[in-house]
Amino acid sequence: MIVITKPCLTMQLSSKPAATNASPSPATITLDVTGMKCAGCVKAVEDQLGQLPGVVAASVNLVTETALVEYQVGVVDPGTMAQTLTEGGFPSQVRQSERSDNETDPQPNPLEEQRQREAKRQTQRLVMAAILLFLSALGHLGQWGWMSLPGLSNIWFHAGLATIALIGPGLPILVDGWRGLKRGSPNMNTLVSLGTLSAYWASVAALLIPRLGWECFFDEPVMLVGFILLGRLLEQRARNRAVASFQALVALQPRIARRVQPQTDPTTWDETATQVPIERVQVGEWLQVLPGDRIPVDGSVVMGQTLVDESMLTGESMPVLKRTGDLVAAGTLNQSGAIVLQATRTGKDTTLAQIIALVETAQTRKAPIQHLADTIAGYFAYGVMTISTLTFAFWYWVGTSLWPQVLEPIAGMVGHDHGMAMMESPALLSLKLAIAVMVIACPCALGLATPTAILVGSSMGAERGLLIRGGDVLEKIHAIDTVVFDKTGTLTQGNPVVTDCVSLNPQFSSDQLLQLAATVEQGTCHPLAEAIQTKALQQGLSLLPAYDFQTEPGLGVSGIVQMDDRPQRVILGNSDWLHQQEITFDSDTQSQVEWLASGGKSLVYAAIEGQFIGLLAVTDPLKPDALETVTGLRQMGLRVMLLTGDRQAVAIQIGKSLNLAPDDILAEVRPEEKAQTIARLQSAGHRIAMIGDGINDAPALAQADVSLSFHTGTDVAIETAEVILMRHPLTDVLAAIRLSQATFQKIRQNLFWAFAYNVMGIPVAAGALLPTTGIMLSPAVAGALMAFSSISVVLNSLLLRRSSQG
Repeated sequence: MIVITKPCLTMQLSSKPAATNASPSPATITLDVTGMKCAGCVKAVEDQLGQLPGVVAASVNLVTETALVEYQVGVVDPGTMAQTLTEGGFPSQVRQSERSDNETDPQPNPLEEQRQREAKRQTQRLVMAAILLFLSALGHLGQWGWMSLPGLSNIWFHAGLATIALIGPGLPILVDGWRGLKRGSPNMNTLVSLGTLSAYWASVAALLIPRLGWECFFDEPVMLVGFILLGRLLEQRARNRAVASFQALVALQPRIARRVQPQTDPTTWDETATQVPIERVQVGEWLQVLPGDRIPVDGSVVMGQTLVDESMLTGESMPVLKRTGDLVAAGTLNQSGAIVLQATRTGKDTTLAQIIALVETAQTRKAPIQHLADTIAGYFAYGVMTISTLTFAFWYWVGTSLWPQVLEPIAGMVGHDHGMAMMESPALLSLKLAIAVMVIACPCALGLATPTAILVGSSMGAERGLLIRGGDVLEKIHAIDTVVFDKTGTLTQGNPVVTDCVSLNPQFSSDQLLQLAATVEQGTCHPLAEAIQTKALQQGLSLLPAYDFQTEPGLGVSGIVQMDDRPQRVILGNSDWLHQQEITFDSDTQSQVEWLASGGKSLVYAAIEGQFIGLLAVTDPLKPDALETVTGLRQMGLRVMLLTGDRQAVAIQIGKSLNLAPDDILAEVRPEEKAQTIARLQSAGHRIAMIGDGINDAPALAQADVSLSFHTGTDVAIETAEVILMRHPLTDVLAAIRLSQATFQKIRQNLFWAFAYNVMGIPVAAGALLPTTGIMLSPAVAGALMAFSSISVVLNSLLLRRSSQG
């Protein structure tokens, strides 16, 4: 949830409200999980969490190594979840940012330290594997027509290299593979381990029992370990590039604040400030921010003025002038002057912290298309081991008899003793093919396909002020065919101005009418209310004493106004609101209404003590980029519609300015009918995206397939929305849809290639081309291809940045 304070409201960004459950209430926690290597590991972690009583749902991200868990409070606690995963072979802990608020001091992160140590060890293992691979290659120079180095071509030397490779850099792979098999969730390391050990022990048997007539291929384990480690290092670096944007967002959080004492003299402050960790800053404290510093917490400026770069929050490049009383957000950059601010929100409550939390949650929420990959990944290793066994059985008992030519010698193959060609043994050929099947299969590519694309896409969105809640939202946006806009504050500027104040009761002048209207409207933050209050202020009209304000969303407001020494109820709103109060108009009023409405003006009716007294005409011009946005959506093949509670005449005027057809204009729709209108469009087969920001838009936003709202909207609209636009341009609607579609396209590409790689690679590794073309993949080549498949999926996700420029 992201909370941003405005003068009239508190804005909260959170996921769509979940259905209420009986006690105990559901909660969500994030766990840091290590030890995952592929999609099979992801499925294993989700299954372990799902088996715990009280866990409602779990979504695991292989790239960010996190698990987002929804659970029943009081039935299971986060510590138990982390302990269960740790005991199951996946060391885990509760994310530090979600621990008790009482833990104000920064705590060391053992999992992060473990990741750093593991990265260092991985590099060391790769260096060692590379040295072994180099020595292995030197031993075959003579076979390639080069100078033969004494001792290095000896088969016992190569056996020693293979042994060192397995007990040295390859040992963690073997250990993890065995653990996965032991706990009933075999993973990529299990497949690699089985293939590597099979090649090693087959070579040992050939070396110790020469009468078998097998060749020794000790180089295969050396090359396999080297290629696997190289692929993982490159893959990790590609992953780091994918998470770089998110890490840059996290890095915007300052770690130190300068605390100062509140001063009685507002023109000066004590320049001696105490530096304190950001975790110790309390709400209400005064903090000094110097030029070049980032704002440490959300707060209000109490002294000084400066220019603040808010691009990290809004995407706007121009700095914003901040004076006394203005709000500033954590992570924004103070550019020009020293200021003192009073903290209003700290820690997890700051705007930046909650944006980070929202982005991180979005990166964990999966697209429905990923569920197919997860389901397959859960059985992938078992399936591959079965295929590998069948491959061996087929070639040993059937294939070599049907196609005896496959046993013909291949001269000069790496691993042949003394470079001599020999006939392949049926058992050895079958074993090589079975090993290649196990090694080439890549569940890792399936696991990386969705999270890497979502990671890159959501990070890009955060940089551009587009907060997309998750992969499921991306998939829904991809399917929409109709975009429905609310009018006020969405298509229009949201800053209406009063153009006419018409008193239709001789007891009240136009100024008195405006004064009464402004008095009652102080009880709401609606744009029309602000326009009326601004007009009264411009004319120097003071507000009257009033109380008991009531708001009816989409209809109007009322309040008790102290007038002529007695309280009187004043009602302001649209015609439906007054009709509900049984307040009627005469024919003269109706003609006046039609004349004003023909000019595209919105009308506010006023009544006092049940008597109609006049009306105010307000116009709200379109946003400068409204036509561009609507045109852009149409060029994308989307139908654009206008949904408003305003009068038909006003809506038609707006529609003409946007080149909307009459059938695409839905006017005079009551708040409770907006959701019904969206439902009718859906029942006609349309997939709807709704854009709105008002209280009365919330039901329609919830009903729509996809909902978008600006961060300046009401809290209930933003809580309902699945895409939050942090900036003001309406064209960000275009940007959000384009980014979502591009990200989902990358997800589909990644999943296609991940599936296609395994569908095509496994048959080739199993010898499908061997009888006709003589093509056979050695285990080492299969291992290299497997590593490349994972890297290609991550790199394809990174291409999203290039394809989405501008």
